[in-house]
Amino acid sequence: MSKLNYTFKNPELLDLALTQSGANSEYNNERLEFIGDRVLGLSVAALLYEMFPSEHEGELARRHAMLVSTETLACVATKLGLDHRVRHGHMTAGRSQHIYADAMEAVFGAIFLDGGFEAARKIIVDIWRDLAAADLTAPKDAKTSLQEYVQKNDDGALPVYEYLPATGAAHKPVFNVRVTAMGHTATGCGASKKAASVAAAEELLKILAF
Repeated sequence: MSKLNYTFKNPELLDLALTQSGANSEYNNERLEFIGDRVLGLSVAALLYEMFPSEHEGELARRHAMLVSTETLACVATKLGLDHRVRHGHMTAGRSQHIYADAMEAVFGAIFLDGGFEAARKIIVDIWRDLAAADLTAPKDAKTSLQEYVQKNDDGALPVYEYLPATGAAHKPVFNVRVTAMGHTATGCGASKKAASVAAAEELLKILAF
């Protein structure tokens, strides 16, 4: 892929990485995504360790969570043009980010298998160094930011989270969470209850910001 500055020795790996399970239940990118998630996670963690030598574990963890989030991955995938190349089944607007993010991780898994860890790490670092440098202050977790905002503006009240029924395939459920505060409600989804809660908090913060 020209935008990734990488040429696959085995192009079938790239084809597999860009095939979502909704398009093909047997030939799809889920296993590559599993590998790519680990390759990305370690590469970004090492990059942050190098770039922010004075930060504590918690600060690095918050940076890491933001940089490997579904939103960030989907944004990178779109900039690289993967959104036009992913083969998928029926896709709702709410699922598009997850599909693009999964494909991005799968591509990194494919590069790892095709060219080794160093090849994948170099590409990840080339992309993520600027993303990491964009915020000089470690971000707060969205749930923490929401709680602080609500406590400050609603006489010490706290957001209320409600876990909704999971959706998606049984082997890969999508968790759904609703959060309510200050008379407003927002929902979020994710691969875990924690991720869904954070997504919901992010959405409610956007609403309360106005």
